[in-house]
Amino acid sequence: MHKALLAAACLALSSLPALAQEVVLGAVVPLSGASATLGDDQRRGIELAVDKINEQGGVLGGKKLRVIVEDSGGRAPSALDAAKKLVTVDNVPVVIGEYSSGITIPVGQYLVQEGRVHLNIGSSSGKIRGLGDGSFSLIGLDNVSSGFAAQDVVDNKWKKAAVIVPNNAYGQGVAEQFQKAFSALGGEVVTTVMYTEGQTTYRRELQQMERSEPDVYVYSAYGKEAATINRESFELGINSTPWYAIYLSMCTSDADPKFVQGQYGLDLNYIGPDGAAYEAAYKAKYNEPFKTSFNGYGYDAVMMAAAAIEKAGSAAPKAISAALKEIGNGYKGATGDITFDADRQRSKQPYLKLKIEDGVQQR
Repeated sequence: MHKALLAAACLALSSLPALAQEVVLGAVVPLSGASATLGDDQRRGIELAVDKINEQGGVLGGKKLRVIVEDSGGRAPSALDAAKKLVTVDNVPVVIGEYSSGITIPVGQYLVQEGRVHLNIGSSSGKIRGLGDGSFSLIGLDNVSSGFAAQDVVDNKWKKAAVIVPNNAYGQGVAEQFQKAFSALGGEVVTTVMYTEGQTTYRRELQQMERSEPDVYVYSAYGKEAATINRESFELGINSTPWYAIYLSMCTSDADPKFVQGQYGLDLNYIGPDGAAYEAAYKAKYNEPFKTSFNGYGYDAVMMAAAAIEKAGSAAPKAISAALKEIGNGYKGATGDITFDADRQRSKQPYLKLKIEDGVQQR
């Protein structure tokens, strides 16, 4: 009996050095559900950063970096459960994610409350600004993207826009900020439709938009829902009027190319010093080009977290948060220069103006 206990104790102790030789972070992304394609692309970016950091010697004197990636299923309750597991079971100092603003907000609130660092890599609702100290956004918020979209629409000589977005924190922010910016530039939003997520059809919403006789349809939608909207707009024949996507890769990632031929839109841009090398590493590892434009934010989040851990000389949340504030002043990322404002939000965001031709996004 005593020998068995002693053996068990020795085994437990022998595992401690191995455990001490790694620093573990967490991530919550949608690996299933409507945004699974986007979430898996975020996971790929995270994975590539972990590979690079460990190839370069790890952190804190040679410790391996590991990121536990949890699936939100694209649902706030599941995402919150995943975040709680990462905090209470895995005791991670940093959690990266999520994708949808309506999910990121409660997850971020919980993480800040628990004294952990939250890195937003895909959500843009203006409400994220108020999550509190410890929450950082590596992606520009709605006022930045919608302002760019409004200017691009005006530059294309379209004056009357019909808008369709999801009825959630993200969609509400996009609609509000686009209308504000478009009106200031002399444009008119003739109708705004907020669709319910998870429906099998959006024909009624599309026909409502068509009746407003716009010059352009402006939309933003998630993976599989966007695919339904694009297919049905094609079937109804309303895609003969120009369509403009806010985040073109998000809106078309799951769509048949023939349904999105000729669409215009903005997307996130890889212009940072690490951008070309990152894109090459992505293609080498996954044998295909980027699925979406969101993977680089997962990559930059891990790289910045590792840099903050090194700068702080510690994996404690408060130390990482303080270091991120210093690092986030012109940090050279794959997604461009990253500078945080006073609320820890990315102050400038580079975008591309794009059009889909023969299934390919063309600049």
